[in-house]
Amino acid sequence: MNIVNPAASLPIILENGTMAEPFRLWTQQITRMEVLMGTGSPETVVDAPMGKFYFDDAGTAGAILYIKRDTDIGGDPTKGWVLV
Repeated sequence: MNIVNPAASLPIILENGTMAEPFRLWTQQITRMEVLMGTGSPETVVDAPMGKFYFDDAGTAGAILYIKRDTDIGGDPTKGWVLV
């Protein structure tokens, strides 16, 4: 993903109180990069978009980092995680 920083000369908030488009898009891109954290495997528990990372803070038996490889399996968006 190529994240483009908005120009510093642009306003962040418009006069009507809404966030300016370049900053809204930028915050969405940054949020998608966030690594999820939890205890245990995310499979059948965590719903996330394809490509999302999950860090298991228990870290038992080498199971530490997962990636959401499939959007869903059988229509279940909590499935599709693989251990990296």
